[in-house]
Amino acid sequence: MATRDEILAADFAHVWHPYAPARESRSSDPFVIARAQGVWLEDVDGSRYIDGNSSWWTATLGHSHPRLLKVLQRQAETLAHTAFAGITHEPGALLAKELIATLPVGLSRVFYTDNGSTAIEAALRIALQYWEHKGESGRTTFVALNSAFHGDSLGATSLGGIDLFTQVFRHSTLKCVHVNSPSDGYEEAFQHIARTLEESHRSIAAVVVEPLVQGAAGMRTYEPRYLTELATLCRTFNVLLIVDEVFTGYGRTGTMWACEQAGITPDIVCLGKAFASLLPMGATVVTDTVANMFVGGRTEALMYGHTFAGHPLGAALAREVLAIFADEKIVAGVARKAEMIRRAFLALPHAHSARSLGMIGAADFGAGGYLGDAGWRIFHEAKKRGAYLRPLGDTVYVCPPLTITEEELGTLLSIVDESVRAALKH
Repeated sequence: MATRDEILAADFAHVWHPYAPARESRSSDPFVIARAQGVWLEDVDGSRYIDGNSSWWTATLGHSHPRLLKVLQRQAETLAHTAFAGITHEPGALLAKELIATLPVGLSRVFYTDNGSTAIEAALRIALQYWEHKGESGRTTFVALNSAFHGDSLGATSLGGIDLFTQVFRHSTLKCVHVNSPSDGYEEAFQHIARTLEESHRSIAAVVVEPLVQGAAGMRTYEPRYLTELATLCRTFNVLLIVDEVFTGYGRTGTMWACEQAGITPDIVCLGKAFASLLPMGATVVTDTVANMFVGGRTEALMYGHTFAGHPLGAALAREVLAIFADEKIVAGVARKAEMIRRAFLALPHAHSARSLGMIGAADFGAGGYLGDAGWRIFHEAKKRGAYLRPLGDTVYVCPPLTITEEELGTLLSIVDESVRAALKH
């Protein structure tokens, strides 16, 4: 096995990390992770860290869940990969059936992709082609919230409301109008979206939202009633509603799907991250009303797909994820731990604001936004104390695996408190 120095030498010489300069300084001192189990990441030197953000919001069931590992091995021994064009298989077919049974009533057909961003891409293409088939080809504009983030592919970037991620691509993206976020105030935000739909609905293909919490914006939360009223508006003005559950799905907000709390059935739902847990896998799920516009010959087909769409390994894992959620009553275990997070974040010193929702806690320190350094000072203090907390600039947050024990969660929250005090002491 390579030594820490050998790994870092190869990394610094050849690797370009996400959201980072092409060449990072050797002083960046990255984690060098060798293994992971449960909520713990273990460095090659044996140091252990609580995974405070579920490895980019994905390890909802923790790392190396034994049931998932068994399914992965069993599926790999029989059918690891095949194309999904003109072919089906047990994992892909049964996953769709089992997934539909958990989603809001009315969603009926699953289009598989290979991650959350491409689930969004599929949704945008479906929306545009839906209106083309209906003879309303002028509907080419999307509506998204200020500070939205829906992924890094070019179509998903079109929806983005964070300039740092989108500005350089502003001349190469789809048309998108951004409206006030309800996290900044319900009344003004609702009036803005209502006015936008009333004035421009004939040119709008769909409204796209992150339900209840805007993750990359700094875990900005809002009330379910906005979603409820937005769904009514979309029906009134005959505009499609796309809900991005890539981050919020699978119990993160306290219910299996965030849109459950608003009592709505969107026209399109996008899934990813926790969907298959161990492997890249995503899905775009639509209602019969949407799917029926793509019935017929090749001219009506959705001419879009991915090499690994519906791949057997991912589909088998995604089925087992659903089974574990049911068997281990994962969502039912959220409430007590959510209250621990809420109390801990409201009690943090030096915070300008704090909030929580389900298994998410966030607090803002400083006014630098995404490029602020207060969160990074806290990050380094947390690393010393045994936790991986990747901040969003001046926003520090936790969204640990839902399977974290109360004792482990208490340790994580204590580390957050101690790190804030150490990093921001005056």
